[in-house]
Amino acid sequence: MSRSEAASVLVLPSPFFSDSDTIRLLEPADCDTRDVLRQVVSGEYDRPFVIDDGSTRTLHFSLSLIQSTMSLKDPFALELDYTQAMMSFLLFLARPQHIFMLGLGGGSLAKFCWRHVGSARITVVEIDPDVIAFRDEFELPPDGPRLAVIEGDGAAHVQALGATGEKPDVIMMDAFDRHGLAGSVSSVDFYESVLRALAGRGIMVANLAGEGADRVEHLAMIGEVFDDRVLSLSLPDGNDIVLAFKNPAFAPRWRDVATQAKALRARTGLDFPKFAQRLERNSRLRYF
Repeated sequence: MSRSEAASVLVLPSPFFSDSDTIRLLEPADCDTRDVLRQVVSGEYDRPFVIDDGSTRTLHFSLSLIQSTMSLKDPFALELDYTQAMMSFLLFLARPQHIFMLGLGGGSLAKFCWRHVGSARITVVEIDPDVIAFRDEFELPPDGPRLAVIEGDGAAHVQALGATGEKPDVIMMDAFDRHGLAGSVSSVDFYESVLRALAGRGIMVANLAGEGADRVEHLAMIGEVFDDRVLSLSLPDGNDIVLAFKNPAFAPRWRDVATQAKALRARTGLDFPKFAQRLERNSRLRYF
């Protein structure tokens, strides 16, 4: 039995903010709560935890690292800028049939796609069972015909996709642990396996965060593997969102993209015109 199976979600008053805040932990009810909270505060605690301030619920790998955020008023909304920007793949592929995600977090991307991309079946692979154990806290729909959450190594599952012949239209990579980008997704071999796994007009969407040198290294690997069929958005919070296109003939028609952006904004409420403008501007700057 895993630690996640052995422990339910324990809700305690949060030691950090107001008296109404709570912290949610995967610990048995008879644990030494004072010692567990001491570990959280000191940074020794080695499991994810959730903080609820009455308006938002956040998944943490440490106090300084927020992995996911959910609005309690609108659980299916995308609260973080980088998650909104990752949806910009819809500008180029409006009706994907299969979206494959590496990394679950609080499930914000999976929930948004489940609600707003009705054409798609969504598969999420998450390596940490403790993260999956919090899925109900973030109101992720149950597994069914359109959603499957799998415990496992996302990189290994991508390689298996190439072997089985199943070809997702979109592969979304938001695969982090408390140290940064997971090591299993940090190689040319991994990005080559993504390229092989994608459908003919497929798109990889990657969230790159962390040290600037690491992001530059990943951008170089992606550009090499996808033969520079790459668009990117640099966000003020330090994240780079990268879109890489399998189709050798990929050439965006920016007027069509702008029209699609307006339709997507009307349907989802996200500022797709802003994403389209920034992607076009960045694509032009690459050639100067």
